[in-house]
Amino acid sequence: MNVKGTDNGDMEVTLDDIIMTTRDMLMKDIQRLGRVDYALSSGGAMVVRHSEPFIIGKVRRWFRKISLTTVYRDSEKMLKSSFREPGQCFPLNGDSGFVQIRLRTTIIPEAITLEHVDKEQAVAYDRSSAPKNCRVYGWHRGYNADIAIETGKTFLLAEFSYDLEKCNAQTFNVLDSVRYGLVDMGRLDFTSNHGSPSHTCIYRL
Repeated sequence: MNVKGTDNGDMEVTLDDIIMTTRDMLMKDIQRLGRVDYALSSGGAMVVRHSEPFIIGKVRRWFRKISLTTVYRDSEKMLKSSFREPGQCFPLNGDSGFVQIRLRTTIIPEAITLEHVDKEQAVAYDRSSAPKNCRVYGWHRGYNADIAIETGKTFLLAEFSYDLEKCNAQTFNVLDSVRYGLVDMGRLDFTSNHGSPSHTCIYRL
């Protein structure tokens, strides 16, 4: 595989290069969060469904769909290593909504981390779009991503409130009652945000 170099020449990129880059990103996340992130897109996780995105006028054409479903390409921002720049998020319409993701492998979940922009980086930035009251559900899909939704076999992993006065990356332990359950799908439902009536921004799950 060839990519353009800074001198306008081509550089050869091998599979080993890609693997090493992905491994470096995973290690940086482990060092920063203290845990392995199984929802990282570079590791194979992906957004499979979400509520209506927040779109203004002609900006609609910027949100390209990945497939015929309602998944937009920019939704992958939520599953990437975050540099927490103000505005670099995936905005969802209104003060409530959801994001559904497929993890990169089957796991026994221990905790969920939700990130928003750091208050020290956003002195002049309105942070009222941060999600507030949240629930996270999990299930094992097997060969059918919708089977758990159809049959009600989802289970509550965690329920929490994101606090704007705390660290921008906040981690919440899963409930003891489901600590040993296997999941490869997850869904974040937020029922409120911190005051924005128009949209809610998800920086990273």
